[in-house]
Amino acid sequence: MTKAELGGERVEGRRAVRELLTAARRPIHRIWLARTSEARPLEELAQLGYARGAAVEWTTPGDLMARARTEVPQGVLADAEPLHPVDLDVLVGERDAFLVALDGVTDPRNLGAILRSADGAGVTGIVLARHRASAITPAASKAATGAIEHLRFALVSAIPGALERAARSSMWTVGLDEGGDADLFELPVADQPLMLVLGAEGRGLSRLARARCDVVARIPMRGSIQSLNVSAAATVACFEIARRRVR
Repeated sequence: MTKAELGGERVEGRRAVRELLTAARRPIHRIWLARTSEARPLEELAQLGYARGAAVEWTTPGDLMARARTEVPQGVLADAEPLHPVDLDVLVGERDAFLVALDGVTDPRNLGAILRSADGAGVTGIVLARHRASAITPAASKAATGAIEHLRFALVSAIPGALERAARSSMWTVGLDEGGDADLFELPVADQPLMLVLGAEGRGLSRLARARCDVVARIPMRGSIQSLNVSAAATVACFEIARRRVR
């Protein structure tokens, strides 16, 4: 369970880099900023970088784009220490735990969008599999717009095994699937310690993960389209569960 497996060491985009700087959770090695006639909004990031002890380098837009790993880095890149994973048992053992487990999400932009929604809904931890899933790449980090700086992550060998560990901690596990038997909006366990499990793009939950969930819930669809993209479904589910958890 290493930092390198989780990723997050390259951060691109103004909002993502700002959160990296202001959250102050991990060391920052270097920041590159594009010097243009419209660089004034980047000056504040430079000052934050100096305050954090990072090496700050102003460069040309062409050089910055050559270094970038996303298509639109918005004039700023940062290299930092990788994110530090925590043990799953720490996350599942918390009294008010609300976790999101990703069972094979491979598109980094979907991953980033899910993380952004999870942070907004007050999710207390994210469970990611080491294999056949996206790590926190620069594209995922940019799509998350800084949420990775505020979330905790556990890396596991496989999601079905994580579901077993959650069950041993008396945590409810809720899979989200268009063919689920339960209505997400009438979920009686939403206010309990809970792990929400989201499946891969296209195929959804794996057979074994689905079998190990206590509940498989669906989002009621009112129109002609019967399913949502995984990141859109995650947003709906996270905020519905968050609404039910307000005391």
